[in-house]
Amino acid sequence: MEHLVFQLQAPLSSWGEPAVGEFRGTGDAPTQSAVVGLLGAALGLDRGDEAAHVALRDGYGIAVALLSPGSLLRDYHTAQVPSRAHLKGRPRATRRQELQVPRHDLGTILSTRDYRQNAASLVALQPRPDAPHALGGLAQALRTPQFTLYLGRKSCAPGAPLWPQVIEAESAWVAFQQYAERFEAARQKATMLEPLPPIRRITFDDHVVAGLPRDLTVSRKDRLIRRRGWQFGDRNEHIALVPSAPPPSTVAMET
Repeated sequence: MEHLVFQLQAPLSSWGEPAVGEFRGTGDAPTQSAVVGLLGAALGLDRGDEAAHVALRDGYGIAVALLSPGSLLRDYHTAQVPSRAHLKGRPRATRRQELQVPRHDLGTILSTRDYRQNAASLVALQPRPDAPHALGGLAQALRTPQFTLYLGRKSCAPGAPLWPQVIEAESAWVAFQQYAERFEAARQKATMLEPLPPIRRITFDDHVVAGLPRDLTVSRKDRLIRRRGWQFGDRNEHIALVPSAPPPSTVAMET
C-alpha cells in the first residue's frame, strides 16, 4: 500500500478547534481540514472550488504522528472592522477594501487566539479508490506549491521543508517508521538538519490502516463541509499511544 508522508514543523502553528465567543483555541496536532487546505494550496485550488476540496477530503485516509506538541502561546488580538450597517449590501472582496471607510465607521473586535510553539508532526495519506490525485503528483505539489503554505493561519509559515516521500508500507505506522529512517539517512549526509523527535502517538480516521490498536476514539469537528462558508462537521478520530522505551537503568535491573 502506498503512502505519502510529509513533516509539518514551524515556530508557530495553529490547528483550529470550535470557536466559542471571542476565544480561538488550537489542538496540538493538524486537523483534517488543515491537511485538506494545505494540499489544496499546494495544488493551486481556488478556495471557492468546493467540489475539488471535497474530493481531497474524501479521496484519502489521513493519519497524523505527533512528534512534539510544542508549548502553548496565547495572543490577545485586536482587529478593526467596519460596522455591520456600513457593510450591509456592500460586500468587500479584500481586507483592504473592507477598511477603506471613514475612520468613524471602524470599530474594534477583541479575541484570544492560541498557537503552538515549535510543534512537529508527520502526516500520512492513504489513497482511497476515488482519490483525485496520484501520491507522486501530490508530493511534487508539496515540493513546489502553487500558493503559499501555512500551518493553520497565514502567520504560521513552515519552519522546515515538508520533505514529502512516497512510501510502500503495510500500514501508516510502518510508513512513519520508514520515513523516520529515510530522514535520518538524509540527515547524516546533510548535517544542518535536526533529528526528528520520537513519535508520541498517532491519530487516524476510519479509512486508514493504522497498524496500531486504537486506545481511544474521540469526536473532532474538523470535517470540511463548505470551504467558502467555513462550515465543519464531526468525524471520528482514533488515537493510538506509542509506548516509550524503558530507561536504560530499568533495562539493566530487569536483565
